[in-house]
Amino acid sequence: MNHNPSQHLSEGGKEPVGGLLCGLGLGSDRGMCSPDSLVYTPSPTEDNTSSSPPLLLSPGLGSLGLGSLVEGAGADWESREELRLRELEEARARAAQMEKTMRWWSDCTANWREKWSKVRAERNRARDEIRQLRQRLDTLTKELTSVRRERQELTSENETLRQETLRLRGDIPPHPANANFKPDGAVDGPPGSPEPEPVRDVDLNRQKIGQQKDMELLESVLRSGAAGLDSEETWDIHGVNPTGSRSSSGLSRQERSRQLQEDVSVVEKDSSKLNALQLRLDESQKVLLKEREDKLALSKSIERLEAELSQWKLKYEELSKSKQEALKQLNLLKEMHQDELGRISEDLEDELGARTSMDKKLAELRVEMERLQVENAAEWGRRERLETEKLALERDNKKLRAQAEDLEEQLTKKRRQAASALDTDLKAIQSELFEKNKVGRKPDLSQHQLRNPLVLIHEYNEVQ
Repeated sequence: MNHNPSQHLSEGGKEPVGGLLCGLGLGSDRGMCSPDSLVYTPSPTEDNTSSSPPLLLSPGLGSLGLGSLVEGAGADWESREELRLRELEEARARAAQMEKTMRWWSDCTANWREKWSKVRAERNRARDEIRQLRQRLDTLTKELTSVRRERQELTSENETLRQETLRLRGDIPPHPANANFKPDGAVDGPPGSPEPEPVRDVDLNRQKIGQQKDMELLESVLRSGAAGLDSEETWDIHGVNPTGSRSSSGLSRQERSRQLQEDVSVVEKDSSKLNALQLRLDESQKVLLKEREDKLALSKSIERLEAELSQWKLKYEELSKSKQEALKQLNLLKEMHQDELGRISEDLEDELGARTSMDKKLAELRVEMERLQVENAAEWGRRERLETEKLALERDNKKLRAQAEDLEEQLTKKRRQAASALDTDLKAIQSELFEKNKVGRKPDLSQHQLRNPLVLIHEYNEVQ
């Protein structure tokens, strides 16, 4: 019979140690083979901040007589472990909620940032458009002032041309239609005064009236030059005194005809100049008409730009209002987030305090376990010594049993041999007694002979 003492000890101390290991977070499936192979491995849910050394457990813990103490400590430890696991689950749930809140906050911030980037881009675009419109307005204003200046110059040039025409006409009385004629640039106020809005029909009528006046003026000049060559005014125009003409009555007719031809040539030259001036006047009127049309188009474009500017101003005001509302909502969200963070930080501080207290308890229990481990190691050594002594005694018992079995076998053999010898002796004695009885010997001799086998049997029993 081969007995392994470690098996009996492991089976005897398995249940209490298993309960203690279950309380510490170690399952029974981790196995216990020897004191060297049993190393404390913490549970995944335990705090990894504690740096205590691993605990060595031996299967001889159940034979210390502390089964009830270990079971009570294991039950208390299991309840504390469940409480700690529940607290950890709550902390994880709060952390997950906080993570969701932070993710929502980041998404909200990203959305607001994207929205405000779009609003900022629209605002910058509107500012650029307003700046461009202002530049266009400035350029149009400058062009308008330059056009007005050119118009005034053309008006002054027309006035000078009219004065030159009147000077060339000389003493010709002004036409009734020209009595109320005014230059186009000098109408309705000084040159620097703002001009009224032109009307195309009125401009066309004025142009026709001006052309008619110019034609009448030209006809009157030609008529006066052809009809009044001998008049006093004509001679005054050309620098000839009528009294001198009377005194020079002795001049020849050839000189008078020559002077008449010169006057006709002068009138023809004046008429050609008038035609050129008329052409320049027509061109200037066309230019003025074109400038008035441009002025109308520019005024319309300015009105359109002003309307667009007012619309952009309204849109900018709406965007500023929406920005203020968004800033208010953002501030409210920030306050809510700060409150949530404060509450979560308080919960984390409470959890940290509970965890520190739990760590202290774990340290105390680990110290107790180390003390029990030292005692268990001493007991384990004592048990090993007892086991070796037990094995030696078992070997001696085995040898003695083998020797006893050998002696028993020898005794049985001797008993069988003695019994067989006794049987043969008894049979021989009985046969002899029977024969002697037949012969008729004395009875005392037969009794003495009968008594001898009994003596032999007694001696045989004593020997056994």
